[in-house]
Amino acid sequence: MLSKSKFYLNYIIKVGIIIMALFGLNASSSKIETYSTNENINKSIDLSTMALYINKEEEQRANEEALQTYLYGSLDSYTGDLTGYGADCALCTGRLACTGVDVTDGTDTYTDDTYGEIKIVASSSNLPCGSIIRFESSRVSDEPVIAIVLDRGVLGNDIDLLTPSEDYALRYIGRSKITYDVLRFGWEK
Repeated sequence: MLSKSKFYLNYIIKVGIIIMALFGLNASSSKIETYSTNENINKSIDLSTMALYINKEEEQRANEEALQTYLYGSLDSYTGDLTGYGADCALCTGRLACTGVDVTDGTDTYTDDTYGEIKIVASSSNLPCGSIIRFESSRVSDEPVIAIVLDRGVLGNDIDLLTPSEDYALRYIGRSKITYDVLRFGWEK
């Protein structure tokens, strides 16, 4: 048998081990909590709304293309001579035949509700007043020219472009063959 002192020593060691085990167990089971928030945790994507948004974008693109086709699609094409004239020409009154507007101040453009600021041309009665045409001429512009028929005084399919002066018309426009597209026949109704 063990002596009393060895028994107590053994008992103290066992109790110490148990106490240490309890403290160690308690230390390892204590919670160290750190919080992080995820703001996306409760958000969802509504795919049907997203599909509607995409469909609306496609519809808008299709509408814009249709509008461009409507505004700039050719209704008819003609070939004729392009000449230039100024409001100060010898046989000119300085007033546009279709509107009566005085252009002796050098005005050579018109602001149309649909096409914006465009050039003014004279044509024969083959094209009604308010008709919109498009033509290309390097003498006038590097870009296609959009113009409105607001004057008369030419024959057939010829087009006479209004310029700031008769001198300008002679120097820079001259006479050349062009093919032009009619984008609108007459005024919008």
